[in-house]
Order: sequence, then structure tokens, then C-alpha cells
Amino acid sequence: MGSSFGQLFRITTFGESHGGGIGVVIDGCPPRISLGESDIQGELERRRPGQSELVSPRQEPDRCEILSGVFEGQTLGTPIAILVRNQDARPEAYRELKETFRPSHADFTYEAKYGIRNWQGGGRASARETIGRVAGAAVARKVLATLFPAIELVTYVTHVHDVAAAVNSDSVRRSEVEANPVRCPDAAAAVRMKAAIEQARLEGDSLGGIIECVIRGAPAGLGEPVFDKLEADFAKAMLSLPATKGFEIGSGFAAAAMKGSEHNDPFAIREGKIRATSNRSGGVQGGISNGENIIFRVAFKPTATIARRQQTVTASGEETTLEARGRHDPCVLPRAVPMVEAMAALVLCDHGLRQRALSIS
Repeated sequence: MGSSFGQLFRITTFGESHGGGIGVVIDGCPPRISLGESDIQGELERRRPGQSELVSPRQEPDRCEILSGVFEGQTLGTPIAILVRNQDARPEAYRELKETFRPSHADFTYEAKYGIRNWQGGGRASARETIGRVAGAAVARKVLATLFPAIELVTYVTHVHDVAAAVNSDSVRRSEVEANPVRCPDAAAAVRMKAAIEQARLEGDSLGGIIECVIRGAPAGLGEPVFDKLEADFAKAMLSLPATKGFEIGSGFAAAAMKGSEHNDPFAIREGKIRATSNRSGGVQGGISNGENIIFRVAFKPTATIARRQQTVTASGEETTLEARGRHDPCVLPRAVPMVEAMAALVLCDHGLRQRALSIS
């Protein structure tokens, strides 16, 4: 099973939703980086369930334990292992799913691939697996702060179902994102989004939406030509997250309706540096960052678990119906914000280290 991501800065996640715990092993972190559990815990708090009335009520403190790779508050350059123990697992709530495939979940496909699956809450397919990614990315952020202290990541919800927000990506701040439980910096839109999510929950339904990420202060030169283009690695990172269905960078799909004269980003000299006068490229050209803001969007489907009876089949081929069991988010967007940001940090850290290796050689 492909549970590793990255080349020079590489994470491997482990654990299941209702097993003993979730964790990550990080390889390639440079030595002498200041790191403690408090550096990781803040990001896990943003991801954990039970943080508002809009998300899963599962009560998990998600306290991290650094098991290796850190000594006297500094990284050693050796593998870093981080563990978060499950404390509110209720595997018995999923017993009837042992022989029944939930619509639009990974139950059937995991069974088809491996001939066995963990039916307790989805196992590895659960979004709880992303704890390891968020923990690994917290370490990546510390590395980035050393390599490129000007880099700033801000990630936020722009759409929930048919409610759209107006956000200025050049000026939006994390404090504005964290000001409401929807994690939408447009306060008026956030109110409408919250109402839509609450209504969907009451109706036993779920909603999808779009998350946007802007990366400011990234230097020109990150990314590789051809297969490891920066946007290609962002796309792989984002589409590896649970419930994702689409990725676009810069002008994205809108570029298909433009002419070259409309889409090109002209160059000019500003403050003695080569800069683009527009940013339809989204900060990446030829697979390499150009020094402008990197901006991309990720589309999330409605949560597959809904409190409505749906048609399905059993492992023995019998047709049946199923009503959802367990605790779930009626909309994954609020908790997916730190997940998107985490994957962006992992990509940036990996490419940052690759660029540093290139410059040294």
C-alpha cells in the first residue's frame, strides 16, 4: 500500500480510524531544527473532530507523542516518529458494515484490491489517517521557516455547496480564516455556509465545496521540469486527500476559454527584480515557481456518509439497504482546511530541500 509521500522530505503514515492510534514517520528532516510537541499540537487542534457543532462529534484530544528523532528540543537528522493514540474509538458501531458495502466509500474497492478490509470506520480510508500528514507537515513548517522564512501559507473555504465567498488572496490572513468554525474569511458568506451545513445535517444529508490555498513569499526556482513539476506534486498531494474530486492552479479550467493574449502574464522590472504583472499562471511556469503568489483550489465532494437509507449490496452479492452508522462531518470543508495546508507544506519542504541540494552542488 502506498503510504509514503515525498522524496528528500518523506513521510510514511500508519494506523487505522478505530485501531490503537495514528502516526507518521518522517525521514529527511535536517538536524538541529528546533522542535517540540507543542509545535505539532496546534496544527492537530485545527484538524481534530469535536471542535465545533459543524463537524464530527467524536471526542479525541489528538495528543501527539514524539517517539524518536528529537533530543533536547532539536531534530537529530534521524527518522522522527510521531504517534497520536485513539481514545474515542467505537468499532462496535460499524459491525453491520462487516458484510455490507457503503455507497461511495472505499469498502468495496479495498475488498476488491486486498481481499480483506478493516470495516471499523473505514480503516486507512478514513480521514483520520490525515493526522499523520498534519503532524508531518508541522515539522515541514519548521524546516521551511529555516530555509525560506518569508513563505506564508493561508488556506480557506471559498464555497460550500452553492454559497460562494469573496476573498482577496493577496491580503487574507489566517486570523480571518480562524475567526469562524467554517474557516471562511468572508464573514457574511460564512454565516450562510454555516446555515447550509446545519440544514444538511438536519436533513440527514451532506455538502461539498471548494478550498483555496495561497502561498506568499515562495522564491522563484522551486519545482522540477517534466514529471516533478511543482503544480503536478501539488495536484498529487491534494488529490490524495479523502473526498477530493478536483484540482486547479491559477486560472485553472477557465484558461480553456481564454486566448493567449488574454492569459499570458507579462514580465516587468519591479524594485530591481523580474516580476509578472498578472498571475494567471498561479505562481508556477514550466513546473517551477516564478516568485509570484502560488494559488490553487481543491474541490471536495459531499461527505459519503449520510443519515439516509441507501441502496447497496452485501459481500455475498445480496441487494439490501443501509443507513449510516457512526459519527461523521456533514461537510468536510472546515476540517479539510488544515489538511490542504499540510499537504502544501510537505510539497514546499520537499522541493525546498531539493533546491538547496541543487544550489550546494
